[in-house]
Amino acid sequence: MELNRPRRLEHRRSTVALLGLVAAWCASVLLLRQTVAAAETDPLAKARAQLEASYSQQLAELAAWCDARDLKPEAAATRAAVIERQPWTLYVVVLDDTGQQALSGSENKRADDWRKRFSALRVAQADALFQLARQSIRGQRPSLAYELALEALRANTDHEEARRLLGYTRFRGAWHTPFEIKRLRAGYVWHDRFGWLPQASVPRYEAGERYYGGRWITAEDEARARSNIRNGWRVETEHYTVTTNVSLEAGVNLGQRLERLYRAWQQAFATFGASPDQLVRMFEGRGQPRGSTVRHQAIYFRDRDEYQAAVGSRLPVDIETTGLYLSDTRTAYFFPDTDDEGRPDHTSLYHEATHQLFAETRPLAETAGRRANFWVLEGIACYMESFELHDTFDTLGGTRSPRLEAARHRALVDGFYVPLGELVTLGIDALQRDPRIAMLYSQSAGLSHFLMHAHDGRYRDALIEYLSSIYAGEDRISTLAELVGESYSDLDDDYRAFLKKLPSDAAAAAPQAAAAAQ
Repeated sequence: MELNRPRRLEHRRSTVALLGLVAAWCASVLLLRQTVAAAETDPLAKARAQLEASYSQQLAELAAWCDARDLKPEAAATRAAVIERQPWTLYVVVLDDTGQQALSGSENKRADDWRKRFSALRVAQADALFQLARQSIRGQRPSLAYELALEALRANTDHEEARRLLGYTRFRGAWHTPFEIKRLRAGYVWHDRFGWLPQASVPRYEAGERYYGGRWITAEDEARARSNIRNGWRVETEHYTVTTNVSLEAGVNLGQRLERLYRAWQQAFATFGASPDQLVRMFEGRGQPRGSTVRHQAIYFRDRDEYQAAVGSRLPVDIETTGLYLSDTRTAYFFPDTDDEGRPDHTSLYHEATHQLFAETRPLAETAGRRANFWVLEGIACYMESFELHDTFDTLGGTRSPRLEAARHRALVDGFYVPLGELVTLGIDALQRDPRIAMLYSQSAGLSHFLMHAHDGRYRDALIEYLSSIYAGEDRISTLAELVGESYSDLDDDYRAFLKKLPSDAAAAAPQAAAAAQ
C-alpha cells in the first residue's frame, strides 16, 4: 500500500516561534483558565488543574524568595520551570541520558537552600503527577495517563517509574535505553556529528579522517567513494537505518530528527495496538515497557533528481512528491527539501515517517484504508506535520498549524465540508482520485486536530483505537462513531464549533494558508 500525498496540498511552511516561558504566577492563571471548563465535569482534569495551580504558586513564592535575596539566576530558573501550556498542544518530553540537570547558582548557603527547596518541589510535583497518571490509567484514560507521566518527567527527569515507562534504565550512573547500553558496552560512544563510533576513533574523525574499506582515508576521499547511493553512508540510530549520499553529518542529523519524531509519535500514540491490561500493568510496574524492535529504513538522496529517478515509476505522472513511504519495500524516501524562501522544510519527512511508524509498528492488513476510512490515515500524517523541535520539549498540534488554518478557512469561509458519514466511506482509490482531493486533505487534517485535542483530548483514545482497527483491517464504516459514542452528525457539529474557537491570530492567517495551495 502506498500512502503518499500530492506536493504541499493545503500547506505552506510557516515560522512558529518558540513558546515563551512566563512567570510562574502568570502561568498559574493561564493554566486555570485553560482547564476550568473541563475540570467542571472531569474529576481527573480538576485534580490536574489543582496540581498545576498549586505547583505554580509554590514556584512563584520560591522565585520571590530568590528575588528578596538577590539570587537572580536562581529566580529565573525557578520561573522557567513552568511552561505555559498552549491550548490544543501536546508537549513531548526531551530526555538526555544524564537525568536532572545540575542547577546553577552561587556557591553560598542561600543558593544551597534554594537548590534544596527547588528540588523538593519538583520531586513532589512529579510524584503527585505520576500518581494521577495511575488513576487515569485505571479510569481507562490512557492518553491522559501518558501525558501526565510526561509532565512528571519534565518536573523531575530522574523519576524512576516514569523513566521506566519510556524504556530507560540506569547504566554507569546515567539513564539509557537497552539499545544505548548495548552500544556502550561494545565500546561505542555517540557523537552528534558522526553518530555511533568506537571511542578510539573519535579523535581521528574529528581530525578529518574516515575509516573506509579497512583503512583510514580523508573525508574528501570517502565522500567521493560514497557519492552513489548504493555505496552511501549507513547511519544507525536506535530505531532507524539511514542510507544517504549527502554526507555522514547529514545522515546523522536526519537520524536524530527521525528519533525525535519517533519519541513524539510513541508518546502521543502510546496506546496504539496495546491492550488495556498491558497498559495497566506497565503503569503499575508489573509489565515491560513498550518498545519496538523494528529498524525502520530511510533513504536520503542528494537531490530531487536522484529521488525522482528512484521513486518516479511508483507514482502517477501528474503527481510530484517531496517524500514517500512504500509499504511493500518498508522504506521511506527523502531528499533535502526547502520551502519557498529556501529554508529547510521537514513537513514531508514528518508526514511520510508517520505513515511508516503506523504501518510497521504492528502487523499491517493488506486492506488497511482500501475499502473505507482512508481519510484518517492521511489526516493523522498531516497532523504530525505540526511537529516542532524546541530545547527541552517538542510539541504537536497547536493553533498555528498551516493545515489547521486551511481546514478552518475551507469549512467556515469557503463553505466546503464533506460530512463525516460520507467521508468515512471513502477508501484510498476513491479519495485520491476525487477532484476535491486538496480540500479533502485539508479537512482530514482539521478533523485529526479536532479528534486529538477537542475537549481536553476527550476523543484521543477513541481516535487511536480507530487507527488501530484500520491498520488491523477490522474497521467498519461505523467504527469511529461507535468508539466515540456519538453520531457522525453530532461530531460534524462539534468539529465546526471547535474550528470557531480558533484564536483570532490563527483565523487571520487562514486565508493565506488556503490561498497558498491554489
